[in-house]
Amino acid sequence: MEKKYYLGIDQGTTGVTAILFDRHWNQASRGYCEEKLFYPQDGWVEHDADDVWQCVQRAVFSAMEQVGATGNEIISVGIDHEGETVVLWDKKTGRSVYHALVWQDRRTAEYCDTIRSKYGKIISERTHLPVDSYFSATKLQWLLQHVENASSLLQQGRLCAGNMDAWILWKMSGGKIHSTDGSTASRTMLYDVQKQDWAEDLLELFGIPKQIMPTICDSNHVFGNTDSASFLGIAAPISGVLNDQQAALLGQGCTMPGKIKTTYGTGCFMFMNTGNYIVDSQNGILPTVAWRIDGKETYALDGGVYISGAATQWLRDGLQIIEAAADTDAIASSIDNTNGVYFVPAFTGLAAPYWDSYARGMMIGITGSTTREDIVRATLESTAYQVKDLLDVMEKDTQSKIPLMRCDGGASNNQFLMQFQSDILGIPVEVPVVKETTALGAAFMAALGIGEFNSLDDVKYTWKLERRYEPTFKQDQREYMLREWHRAVERSRNWAVNS
Repeated sequence: MEKKYYLGIDQGTTGVTAILFDRHWNQASRGYCEEKLFYPQDGWVEHDADDVWQCVQRAVFSAMEQVGATGNEIISVGIDHEGETVVLWDKKTGRSVYHALVWQDRRTAEYCDTIRSKYGKIISERTHLPVDSYFSATKLQWLLQHVENASSLLQQGRLCAGNMDAWILWKMSGGKIHSTDGSTASRTMLYDVQKQDWAEDLLELFGIPKQIMPTICDSNHVFGNTDSASFLGIAAPISGVLNDQQAALLGQGCTMPGKIKTTYGTGCFMFMNTGNYIVDSQNGILPTVAWRIDGKETYALDGGVYISGAATQWLRDGLQIIEAAADTDAIASSIDNTNGVYFVPAFTGLAAPYWDSYARGMMIGITGSTTREDIVRATLESTAYQVKDLLDVMEKDTQSKIPLMRCDGGASNNQFLMQFQSDILGIPVEVPVVKETTALGAAFMAALGIGEFNSLDDVKYTWKLERRYEPTFKQDQREYMLREWHRAVERSRNWAVNS
């Protein structure tokens, strides 16, 4: 019997995951390649885009090799990516002209401060986003102004720009596709949500020529075929593209308004489906396009935490007090509490609901009796506290009580974290069998794009529960711990004020 596979590619901040799903949507194999991050200055975060492309190929090759898959056995290709990260490349050479600026990068934070009062209203009207260096616009502006040969390449008609999906599509197609989708465009601070196209006045404001930008398509658009010579002998339709968290929302089966998921990765992202309505948050949560199908957009609320899994990597690589991220589960479970230690991992500032680019990491409550176990547990707890902050403001924005949260991503394997998350939220938490829901969502969107499914609602039949966590904390215990957490956050934010 001939084997056939749906390929989902998840290009994340710290690595690329490629998953082959069989005809029954079981995970057949998984390939992974770790990406390098560069930190040339405080608050600057970069990728080598050419290295990212090599990682895509290595991850896909590994997944195919595990099951002996050949290029003609790939039914369709779906791509999701890390979002606001942006890159410039030379379309003649097919190489990036400078490192990609990662979504975490804050080099344009001061510039954003200077333009917010003058242009914040018009940017918000067009994009429904606040002015912030988190988004792609000022990153792209910085590249155009600071890359030595950008102006020359622009004059020669050789310059291309885009987020990581556009870069991967270009490379995967052998330079034939320069496109993106609505969910990605909505994260650039350059997208007119009403017109579903680039906002020409904003492009002019930031000095970005429209001709270097990718064409915006539906998320389930058939963008074209992969070039077999450029991409491991695969000649399959690329028919699904999504921002990573939107892909996870789909992969978790959250296709109806009010459904919510949280993905635990380098950062941590909570998304709520709001259907046909854009909810403009009054509490620092971002409205965004979830996906665009047949010209019709579905919207979501997005709450992002900059540092989650990256804090665990810091314990491993920076402090060197753990050998592997998986060790934190047993270490944190070995003690009853943190002995008063709270950790605010604001390595590159704080995202929603604070939006403080200048806050910095802080560990407080340390005494002579503080142990390695206290620090590890406080690091895991910091993720759960930040997720609780996001849930609270989403409930305020939507004036609804959220009864359940679905969780995915690498840290959803951590039983201590998932139980503590349920405890501090006060609601059940569900973890699926397939935790790589970003790759699953991308693969499903691609299958929808080629007509394998009738509608997005069919994704719910692929979702399977692995474990459900129920809250055990009493309300007064929960309130005390949250009060102490918020005191620590204020100290983290005051650091910038007093420094």
